[in-house]
Amino acid sequence: MSRWLITGAGGMLGREVGRLLAAEGECALPMDRRSLDLTDTRAVESALRRVRPAVVVNCAAYTDVDGAETHEDQARRVNADAVRGLARACARGGTRLLHVSTDYVFSGDATTPYAEGAPTGPLTAYGRGKAAGEQAVLAELPRTGTVVRTAWLYGAHGRNFVRTMAERAARGATADVVNDQTGQPTPARDVAERLLALGRGPARPGVFHATTGGTATWYELAREVYRLAGADPDRVRPTGSAALDRPARRPAWSVLGHDRWAAAGLPAPRHWRDALATEFAAVTATLEGAVSCAR
Repeated sequence: MSRWLITGAGGMLGREVGRLLAAEGECALPMDRRSLDLTDTRAVESALRRVRPAVVVNCAAYTDVDGAETHEDQARRVNADAVRGLARACARGGTRLLHVSTDYVFSGDATTPYAEGAPTGPLTAYGRGKAAGEQAVLAELPRTGTVVRTAWLYGAHGRNFVRTMAERAARGATADVVNDQTGQPTPARDVAERLLALGRGPARPGVFHATTGGTATWYELAREVYRLAGADPDRVRPTGSAALDRPARRPAWSVLGHDRWAAAGLPAPRHWRDALATEFAAVTATLEGAVSCAR
């Protein structure tokens, strides 16, 4: 049985990875920011020597996309410099690393799905830091480092778009949602399952994309959430990204290709609508009373 170490285990994805491993009786040590600060190189090296994991799943990140625009050095320390330190520690210990990255490494101006090997071109401070983190993993661990990009993540833990829309639907509120950004709404559970599949099989270095199939705009996703909540989808109104006036530019196109899964003999991802219908009850469990009132 492999020994796993999960960094960023207090976040939405990290908690889901830990939950799945625990449910399957795997030997795993979840470590959140309080128990392991990735920017502390000595602490990272000490943890790996102590635990001696076969696989590290790095879910830790600076995720404040807008905040990174004014705190780029801070974001880069977590998303790039600390990742390089972690990769080097893994290299010294003979440990495989699964590093979670993002669609923000791309410019978002494509019209077809980004292939795993497509050139990156981030437009934001957050994206630049994450792209540098990817490069660090691939350079330090050319045989045992795997980058797993995801996007539009939602789940049962923490704040996310699906929960927010479900709350608004439960209150009977309207929602103005952008209709000019396209992506693949993806449950944390799906990404966690992909990470476990990669960690259990032979080392597959390079880049994989862990998102659902199909495409949607945020507006289309919000309407589907309202429908599943038993609320009127027409209470969701389309708007443009310019109306939000956010510091960081969001990618207009966040659709990722999945060719490497088939090449690795692993199943294709499920469609985002099927995934949302299956995961909706778990994501909105704490809202169940309120959501049922909207029906």
